[in-house]
Amino acid sequence: MVNLSRTALRGFAGVAAAAFLAGSALPNASAAGTVGTADPVIPALQQPTVAAITLPAEAPPPGTGLTTKSSATNVVQYNRIYKSPPITPSKCREVNVSLRTAAGVQAYASKLWTCLYAAWAVPLKAGGFAYKVKPKLVVHTSSSVATYCGTVANPTGLYCSARGGTIYIPASQIIAQWKQNPTMARAWLSQMVGHEYGHHIQNMTGIMAASYQRRYAFSTNAAKLEESRRLELQASCFSAAYLGADKRYYPMSGGLMTAFNYLVTHMGDQPGHARDHGAPKNHAFWSTMGFNAKHTYTVAGNCNTYRASSAYVA
Repeated sequence: MVNLSRTALRGFAGVAAAAFLAGSALPNASAAGTVGTADPVIPALQQPTVAAITLPAEAPPPGTGLTTKSSATNVVQYNRIYKSPPITPSKCREVNVSLRTAAGVQAYASKLWTCLYAAWAVPLKAGGFAYKVKPKLVVHTSSSVATYCGTVANPTGLYCSARGGTIYIPASQIIAQWKQNPTMARAWLSQMVGHEYGHHIQNMTGIMAASYQRRYAFSTNAAKLEESRRLELQASCFSAAYLGADKRYYPMSGGLMTAFNYLVTHMGDQPGHARDHGAPKNHAFWSTMGFNAKHTYTVAGNCNTYRASSAYVA
C-alpha cells in the first residue's frame, strides 16, 4: 500500500501497510502466509490494521528455503525476473462500465485481473517461475475482511500470499471516489489491481519471501522500514510496467493518463504515518520507471528497487 496526500487519496500500492504489519507479525522468515499491501485510500478512511494473524500450514512459496541474509539478498537483487523478456501487451481494453456499484467494480477489476495474468505469463515462464498460478480475486464491500493471513479492518487494496495468493479490492472505496471523480476512480482501480498483482509477482519469484527474511535479519527499525519501502515501491513499479506495456490498447491516454499521473505523484508516506511505502517523489520515480521502461516496451528489470541507493527508496 502507498499513502496519498491528505488532500487527495491516501495509501496506494498492493503490499503496503497491511503487508508490513502482517509481515512483522510473522513468527519467522519462512512463514508463508503474509498480507501484502494496500492501495490508494480515501482520506476519511484509516490505514489498515491487522489483528489475529494466523498462518496456515502449507507448502512454502519460492524463496522461503533461504537460510542467510546474503542468499536472500541475492534473490531480491539478482532475481531472474529482472532479465526476463518484455511484459507482453495483453491488448486488453478498459472495461466500459460504471463504477457506481459493486457489480461494476467487480466487472472492471475482473477483466484487468485476467489481463494481468496473461501479460505476466511470458516473463514469469522465461524466468522459470510458476506462471500458471493465478491469484484469486475478492471484491468486497466489508469494513473488515477475513483473509488466510488474518483479519484486516478498514482495508484498502490488499494481497495475501497464502495458498497461491489472493487480491482483495474494496468496492466501497472505489464507489465513493466515483461519485467525486469518475476518471480518478478508474485510474485508482487500475493502479490498485496492478499494484496488488505486483505483489503476486513478488510472491511467485521469491522476492517477497526473501524480502521478509531480510527484514527479520535487520536489527534496526529504520532498516526494516526501508526494506518495506523497497517491496512496496517495486509493486507499484510492476503495476505501472503493465499499464505502460498495454498503454496503446487500454488505452492510457487523455484524462485517464492525467489522473494516473496525478495519483502516482501524490502517493507516498505522509507526515504522522509510518514511513513504510516511500516518499511521494520516489513513488512517482518508480512508477515512471515502470511505465516508461525502454520507452517502447516494459521490462521488470526497470523495477529493481533492491539495488537502488537509500535516497531512491526513502
